[in-house]
Amino acid sequence: MSYQKRSKDELALRVAQDIHDGAYVNLGIGQPTLVANHIPAGREIVLQSENGILGMGPAPAAGSEDYDLTNAGKQPVTLLPGGSYFHHADSFAMMRGGHLDICVLGAFQVSATGDLANWSTGEPGAIPAVGGAMDLAIGAKQTWVMMDLLTKKGESKVVAQCSYPLTGLGCVKRIYTDLCTLACTAEGLRLIDKVEGLEHAELERIVGLPIAA
Repeated sequence: MSYQKRSKDELALRVAQDIHDGAYVNLGIGQPTLVANHIPAGREIVLQSENGILGMGPAPAAGSEDYDLTNAGKQPVTLLPGGSYFHHADSFAMMRGGHLDICVLGAFQVSATGDLANWSTGEPGAIPAVGGAMDLAIGAKQTWVMMDLLTKKGESKVVAQCSYPLTGLGCVKRIYTDLCTLACTAEGLRLIDKVEGLEHAELERIVGLPIAA
């Protein structure tokens, strides 16, 4: 049976559906920023950016960008009524103090038990860019990863053990990908959902690891 990958916007919508009403959430650089465009109507979710913003809205319409108001990835954002911006140190106090319910981060690798590697591939000459990733991964009450399941070489980013420099140990609770949603547990991976038409055995073959149904 054939199957189709989730688009980046479909994946962002899938993540947004699981964020509970009233949650304080940080969206990491890259794909996670798309989640802001798919917050369900009628659900109050307060988005935080590590460069000092609380109360972000969706991306601005073309031509309405204000480059004095950007997220941590230097992308223009909007501010909802009641939103605010403040010093970087205050933002990190929020992140480190356990005040965020969820952070959604990209990743190079995630282990079956929730170890996260998302700041460096360890290649010679690569510029270290950990930013606030360690603070977020450990400080948030829940860390979710949003990423393509496979690398450009067709290798699974979900692995038994990370080979890249670690961001955090055992911090990832869920992995949202273009093919499936997985939970990381002490016993390994557990399936939450997968795209229609993708057989369980085929998913295990792609990932190369057992996945509890």
